[in-house]
Amino acid sequence: MVILFRLLLLIALLVVAFSIIKYFFHPLRKLEKAHRHRQFFFLDDEKDVRKNFSLTYKGVMFEGEKYMAATETSFDIITIYVWTKDHNALQGLTKDDFQFIEEDILLRYPQATIEWKSPIKEFLRNQQ
Repeated sequence: MVILFRLLLLIALLVVAFSIIKYFFHPLRKLEKAHRHRQFFFLDDEKDVRKNFSLTYKGVMFEGEKYMAATETSFDIITIYVWTKDHNALQGLTKDDFQFIEEDILLRYPQATIEWKSPIKEFLRNQQ
């Protein structure tokens, strides 16, 4: 009986240790930490086209929606729509900041065209 109790205790400790390790290495936790520290972080599952990506830059959380279609050589992501839910957080961002975000997205999806949603679209149109 003592051996069974020790075995169950060992299994419980392993489950708790695994849960703690999994928590510390979870990508959403890294995204939230980067958002709090106003750093850049890109979270995406490149293998799942239907899953949106998230990125944070200078304390602003952006979300992007990917659309796949056929190109001349293969099926690729050809259109990406990017927006933010918190429009007030955009204060202080410049055209260069949005160009940096576009360049980083294009590194991952070189065939894509990036479409910004309102109010970013209007801001970039007025900056040209």
